[in-house]
Amino acid sequence: MKRLTRFGAVAGITAGAVALAGCGGSAGSASADGPLETLTIQAPFLSTNAPAEDNEIETALEDEIGVDIDISWVPNSSYEDRTNITLAGDDVPHVMVIQGKTPGFVRNAEAGAFWDLTDHLDEYENLATTFPEVQEASSVNGTVYGIFRQRDLMRATAIVRKDWLDNLGLDVPTSVDDLAEVARAFTDDDPDGNGEDDTYGLIIPQWPGAIGSNSPYDVIETWFGAGNRWTERDGELVPSFTTPEWLEAVEYEKQLVDDGVVNADFATFDSAKWNEPFLNGEGGIIVDVHSRAGQLIGLLKQQDPDSFDQYVEITGNLTGPDGELHAHPTDGYSGFLAIPRDKVRTEDQLHQVLAVLNDMNTPEAGKILNNGIEGLTYELEGDLAAVIEDAPTEITDAVGAYAQLGTNVTGFQGYRPAQPTEYEQEMYDKRLEVEAADTESAVFNPAAPYVSPTYVSKGAQLDVIVSDARLKYIAGQLSQDQLLAEVDRWRAEGGDLVIEEINDLAGGE
Repeated sequence: MKRLTRFGAVAGITAGAVALAGCGGSAGSASADGPLETLTIQAPFLSTNAPAEDNEIETALEDEIGVDIDISWVPNSSYEDRTNITLAGDDVPHVMVIQGKTPGFVRNAEAGAFWDLTDHLDEYENLATTFPEVQEASSVNGTVYGIFRQRDLMRATAIVRKDWLDNLGLDVPTSVDDLAEVARAFTDDDPDGNGEDDTYGLIIPQWPGAIGSNSPYDVIETWFGAGNRWTERDGELVPSFTTPEWLEAVEYEKQLVDDGVVNADFATFDSAKWNEPFLNGEGGIIVDVHSRAGQLIGLLKQQDPDSFDQYVEITGNLTGPDGELHAHPTDGYSGFLAIPRDKVRTEDQLHQVLAVLNDMNTPEAGKILNNGIEGLTYELEGDLAAVIEDAPTEITDAVGAYAQLGTNVTGFQGYRPAQPTEYEQEMYDKRLEVEAADTESAVFNPAAPYVSPTYVSKGAQLDVIVSDARLKYIAGQLSQDQLLAEVDRWRAEGGDLVIEEINDLAGGE
């Protein structure tokens, strides 16, 4: 089906041709400055099967934006490989979902394979972001090569056994000092009242990522004022693990272990089993993300449907020893929509594509991308979307796939989900309130936009040096001098060059 084109909406924009940024063939390019009738997209899908052609979700979206869309769906497991193959071929789409700032994407972007959107997005009401820090973080050395796909910015929290707090007459912790005290009480004061010494405070798993991968340690270190992976000191960007606050935080983490308020197997405990001690009444605190609290509530509902609302409390971010709230945010995005220059060759064509993407970020289109179709995938309950449980699987899977195209750069464009019970709704609403409040104190990573060549080639090996040393110090296997010697080794084996490159890039903007 063919619909009205976007040409009329952008006819007044300058149509100067630009140089082709690659050597793809003409079969991959658009016709010279003609009206855009069909927008081609490459995107991943996470379900078993890709959405069927001309499904209800796609048809509704096309009706809303007034342009046909032709999506090449790629299994998520092979998406990175397909992206590289597509860029090297003759059938490049107008828009590609890019899942992150991988070395391959950075090389292609800086070689001119994608349009520089830095000075264009503010021309469009629905693409001019209200999250400038996130857009900056998603850039490559300050250049915006894609419309970022916004995700929850503030997720960090301590999840605490509410029944144990109530049994001991304790308040919800609001600071790192409170957290340590509650962890001690959960270990020593028989919080479950069974007369046995069989509980402990903080549950920490073996963490699969290295330094700066949002582990409980990283979150606590941000709470202490060390920064978020990187921080600015005396006009220079430095890794957070080179600061006095980081060392103070690691000492705090070690003290928790020394005091026996952390599971003894924290260095080897399988992260896939992270929920089990909380559910089984062994451990009482998890430092992770709000969504884990929802997961725990759901599991407790299965386990104890009559009183599942008695077990879970959330705190949000905690104040540090300086009395200040240094809230630990996520990157705030999950990849972006990029526009290849081998397909979109002129500024006129670029603005036609941007006009369609602008229409795809309206509240009306956002409801389709995020919720589906009223009466088919959800019903409205006030201003909340209640999922229709018996909706066809192929349609609900399609909604999940089309959500990959949503950017939400001006805020979430859709209905928030209705929760199954009043308690679950209260907890979901509390989570949103806590996230909004903590966002005011978000500690962003100031080095996030910058791509250090040395870090691209050696970063994974470098970061393991510090994360391994931190874990061994917390476990009592290294002295503090040995820990600091490992930080020095990080510097000597390439870290100092990373710092120099990051600061050169930051100073060059």
